[in-house]
Amino acid sequence: MTKADIARVVHERVGLTKKESAQIVESVLDVICDTLEQGENVKLSGFGHFMVRQKHARRGRNPKTGTDITIEPRSVVTFRASPLLKDKLTGSES
Repeated sequence: MTKADIARVVHERVGLTKKESAQIVESVLDVICDTLEQGENVKLSGFGHFMVRQKHARRGRNPKTGTDITIEPRSVVTFRASPLLKDKLTGSES
């Protein structure tokens, strides 16, 4: 599913114009991205939890040459589905 698909569904369910629906979807995603960039987590009740994790520097190997390299520390975003979403995906109910 793409952003355009989500905007289309918002348009169909809420009744806003297609342009307004696209702007709302874009705004929500911008807020989520900005929050994650600041290092804060995003929790959407009934959906899941986006978390920013710090990965430490570590040793790695260049697969092409086989030489040892140092992989720089970095931030990554992880997602943990809520129990409600997990239940929906597995077809079981709590």
